[in-house]
Amino acid sequence: MNNEFKIAVIGSGTMGNGIAHVSAQSGFKTLLIDIDENQLKKALEAIDINLDRQIKKKNISQDEKINTLNNLELTTDLKKCSDSDLVIEAVPEKYDLKVSIFKKLDKICDQKTIFASNTSSISISDLGNKTKRATKFIGMHFMNPVPIMKLVEVINTMHTSEQTTKKIIEISELMKKIPIQCNDYPGFVSNRILMPMINEAIFCLEQNVATKESIDGIMKLGMSHPMGPLQLADFIGLDVCLDIMEVLWNGFNDSKYRPCALLKSMVSSGLLGKKTGRGFYTYD
Repeated sequence: MNNEFKIAVIGSGTMGNGIAHVSAQSGFKTLLIDIDENQLKKALEAIDINLDRQIKKKNISQDEKINTLNNLELTTDLKKCSDSDLVIEAVPEKYDLKVSIFKKLDKICDQKTIFASNTSSISISDLGNKTKRATKFIGMHFMNPVPIMKLVEVINTMHTSEQTTKKIIEISELMKKIPIQCNDYPGFVSNRILMPMINEAIFCLEQNVATKESIDGIMKLGMSHPMGPLQLADFIGLDVCLDIMEVLWNGFNDSKYRPCALLKSMVSSGLLGKKTGRGFYTYD
C-alpha cells in the first residue's frame, strides 16, 4: 500500500514536519503543505537533521534517508493534495483556522480522501461536521517528538465509519506507531489527564508551594516522569497548554479545568517556553 497510498500533511511546524518525516520514512508518497515558504524550508532542515540523528544512532541507513527525502514533496499549493488518500491537518490549535482549511479541502479533495486532524483537544465531531464527509473524518493525534514517540491517539466520532478507523490503524502501524482508540470528548484521554496536571503544577508555583526546580524534581523522582511538568509545558508551548485548558474549561464547564492566572499572564507576555527562549526556564 505504501507506494500507492498518498498522504498530505497540512502545516509544517514541529508536529507537521514530524508527521511528514515518519510518513515519508514509512514509504508513503508524502506532500507537506504550508502557506509560508520559509517555514517549509525550516521544516525540511528539521527533517534532515532528525534523519541524520537516526543515522548516528544506527536506527536507519544513509540509503533510507535518501529514500525518505525522495518520498517527500513540499509545496504552498493546497490544490496539490486533490488526489491524496489521506490528509492530516497539523496547523496551530485555532478552531477557526482548522475549520477554514477543512472546508477548502472538502472542495479540493476526492470523496475517497480521509481527513484526519492532529488537534490536541478540539472536537473532532465539530470539525468533521463542517465537511461533507463525516464518516471519513477522524482524529489522528501524534505525540511530540513524532519520530520518537510511539503513540497515535485515534479519536472516533459517532459518525466515523469502521472502515475509516481500520484504515487509520493500518496506516499508523505501517508508520511503526501504536494506535490506541478513544472517543471524542474535550482533550480526549492524553490531554484531559496531562494538561490539568501541568496546570496544577503552575498553581503550585504561583502559590509558592515550591520552586520550579523542586516541583519538577519531585515529579521526576517521585512519579518516574522523564520530564517535570513545568519543563514539559515549556517544550509543548505555554500557548498550546493554555489553548487546551480553555477547550477543557469551555467543554466541561468545570472549575477543575480553570487555567491558572500565571499561565495566562505568561502567554500574554509572550513567554511561551522553549520556542521563544523563555518560559518557566530560559533557553539558549
